[in-house]
Amino acid sequence: MDHAELFRRSLAVTPGGVHSPVRAFHGVGGTPIFFRAGHGARLVDVDGREYIDFCQSFGPLILGHRDPDVSRAAHAALDDGWSFGACEPYSLALAEWIAGRVPWAERIRFVSSGTEAVMSAIRVARAATGRSKILKFTGCYHGHSDAMLVLAGSGLAGRVAASSAGIPDGTIADTIAAPLDDDEALEQVFDTAGAEIAAAVIEPLPANYGLLPQRAEWLQRLAARCREAGALVVFDEVITGFRVGLQGMSGALGIRPDLVCYGKVMGGGFPVAAYAGRADLLALMAPDGPVYQAGTLSANPVGMRAGLAALQKMERTGGWAELERRASGFVDGLRARLGAGVEIVRRGSIFWIRLAADAPVRRPRAIPERQAEWYSAFFHAALARGVYLPPSSYEVCFLSLAHDAPTLEAAADALAEAGRQAG
Repeated sequence: MDHAELFRRSLAVTPGGVHSPVRAFHGVGGTPIFFRAGHGARLVDVDGREYIDFCQSFGPLILGHRDPDVSRAAHAALDDGWSFGACEPYSLALAEWIAGRVPWAERIRFVSSGTEAVMSAIRVARAATGRSKILKFTGCYHGHSDAMLVLAGSGLAGRVAASSAGIPDGTIADTIAAPLDDDEALEQVFDTAGAEIAAAVIEPLPANYGLLPQRAEWLQRLAARCREAGALVVFDEVITGFRVGLQGMSGALGIRPDLVCYGKVMGGGFPVAAYAGRADLLALMAPDGPVYQAGTLSANPVGMRAGLAALQKMERTGGWAELERRASGFVDGLRARLGAGVEIVRRGSIFWIRLAADAPVRRPRAIPERQAEWYSAFFHAALARGVYLPPSSYEVCFLSLAHDAPTLEAAADALAEAGRQAG
């Protein structure tokens, strides 16, 4: 099939021809690739051409495409019924599995997207504290609810506007945006507005505007200032939860959030997310408390059973340790082959390929100016060699357990050649 023709048809019926903006290839140029299938570490386009996939559906597929154990769980769920709108044992099994392994997930409520999870967590925080202001950080993306589309992630990269059109000024009046990795700004925010802040919401590993690892000391100071001010700590671990490890970045940092938002990996590739945290905070949710949130397809049995199968397999096989080993070896080898002008930033099985900088990049404004231009050339050179990378210079790559040694060796060869071509 002709990808250009498929995209032309899509443009006639869908805004921008896509159902999520990054898929339109605006960040890299050219015509989007239409895929018809995936297996293991590979995607297959409508012409039957295969690509080694480092997007992995933007992170959920930690076991790769069509993992057999997840597939069996999903098929079993379909055979039994894929939507009940009633109580069922499958969400209970997944909730108990998570609560038994993540101490700060004392209670958990399943939803269908990361946007829902963060939106609901903010509502809980405001109800619990009686305050209205929310602190977020420049470059962190927390879904597309109105209050969080302020100086957000890669979807707004390069745009003059810092927030979406269609959001009234009053809606974002209670959102405070502060820079990442800025001690002075952090202190100033809490000194001037600490008594009004309901919660600070942050990706503990910002991964939506490139990969911007933060200093542990700065994150610990943020948590401490929240405690002092009576504000809640909300960690958005939609990307990092069950990806960088069983307990996510919260466990890695040793910081216990009041509320934490999950998605992606926990659903095994199905639309599943959740917000979790202290029992007293989640007790505020209806039907027990005054905070309302509901969803027809929340805790759908297919996602519950597929997600549990994925997490159980990761635990059973020592998946997180194995992914660390593979990712470390792959990234170290590729970094050497790409040369001094290119850097690969990695945390666990998440990595970001960018132009080298003189110092660690912890804020969006520190990203090298030529990143978008260089990455576009690199992306298309990789694509021509059968490697599919995220179609934006500010999106991160993901490794899965399906990326075995031969696959990674072939990918490294292709990416090294792509690097030489991109210059």
